[in-house]
Amino acid sequence: MKRSSRPPTATDSFVRSQAENAMLTQEIIRRKRDGQTLNRRMLDLVVRGIADGSVGDAQIGAFAMAVYLNGMNRDEAVALTESIRDSGQVMRWTDLDLPGPVLDKHSTGGVGDLVSLVLGPWIAACGGHVPMVSGRGLGHTGGTLDKLESIPGYDVTPTDDIFRRLVKEVGVAIIGQTGSLAPADKRLYGVRDVTATVESIPLIVASILGKKLACGLETLVMDVKVGSGAFMPTPEASRELAEAIVAIGCGAGTTTSVLLTDMNQPLADCAGNSLEILEALRLLGGDGKRSRLYQVTRQLGQEMLLQSGLASDAQDAGTRLDRALDSGEALERFSQMVHGLGGPSDLAERAGHHLPTASVTLDLDADRAGFISAIDTRALGLGVVELGGGRRNAGDAIDHRVGLSHIAALGQRIEPGQPLLRIHAAERADAEAVTQRLRHAFILSETDDATPPPLIHATLRQEDL
Repeated sequence: MKRSSRPPTATDSFVRSQAENAMLTQEIIRRKRDGQTLNRRMLDLVVRGIADGSVGDAQIGAFAMAVYLNGMNRDEAVALTESIRDSGQVMRWTDLDLPGPVLDKHSTGGVGDLVSLVLGPWIAACGGHVPMVSGRGLGHTGGTLDKLESIPGYDVTPTDDIFRRLVKEVGVAIIGQTGSLAPADKRLYGVRDVTATVESIPLIVASILGKKLACGLETLVMDVKVGSGAFMPTPEASRELAEAIVAIGCGAGTTTSVLLTDMNQPLADCAGNSLEILEALRLLGGDGKRSRLYQVTRQLGQEMLLQSGLASDAQDAGTRLDRALDSGEALERFSQMVHGLGGPSDLAERAGHHLPTASVTLDLDADRAGFISAIDTRALGLGVVELGGGRRNAGDAIDHRVGLSHIAALGQRIEPGQPLLRIHAAERADAEAVTQRLRHAFILSETDDATPPPLIHATLRQEDL
């Protein structure tokens, strides 16, 4: 008996499209596996399939491994970054008629690195507009969103209208990545994390810049860390990443520069979410101008003002930054941002009332005298994780109260019984459990012959490549 024919349905078309994409993706993976070059059209097809689900996890893993093993040339890396940027919403700011440039800063992460909390409002006070989309901590590094969620009521996932209004009126809004922003990156990263393909420069840069450039930036300044607490394992790897970021960011149409900054010790003398909010408020209030945190933040601010055209030269940039901080305008921008995203309006005045504090503090005293010649910064970060202030897995809950403070610095003379740091914990048993790890993070020598590394190892711009 002859079957009656029926017209194709939308479901039929979708299934056929998925099958065709899978076959084409297989050929693209084969091409990359064999060391050949991919063009923008091929990368668009793969990335679009990652975003809409038509490319499966097995193919994503194979694609990532092919890139990991064979690398990408500069044109390929730019095309991959642009494809990830364009896989979802790309923010546009022209309709807001902003009076200043749209710019941002991003860091590869570290311990005691609260630069974003200070720099965003500081640049806003100098006339910039900073739509800062930040992330959470994982492993030994802290996350900006976790720090901000120490503040009662702070909403890291506001509506687009609120986000855009704050960027225009306050000049800064620090929020989390939305589902519509570079959706391909989230899925690609998740597969990379379980297929041993995280350590690939083209994939790392495409992940970082794909999200950042989707924010519609005119200027981006990156802070790439170097040292024992850095994301990259060696100074050479950090330099390679920095050069790739500059080249690919500029190749994708955004003025991009990188500062290589030191992470051989915590940037601030504290690490932990609520503790770092307190430190940010202190610095924005004009204290701590001799600290490493202040110096690195100011250098990044100068670079942002210079690259965006908000300052004519380094001296002009420094003058503008000093005026914004000393006048209280930078702190006011931070306060307006916090209140605009649901936090208390008087956080700066009553931080001790609003921010959670640990119920137990314990000083970790030195057991002998000496000069601090080295610090295992990663071990300090992992100590915060053990206390509950960080994550081993992406879904872990955070205790915003816990962390470390009064961390001794490289080159400092320590006497027996003098604290190396102070532990902030939920329970005394938690504090005692991490003492050995933390004690072993400090190397003491009898002589003061260690030369502290420079805070800024290098500045890279397009003309330096």
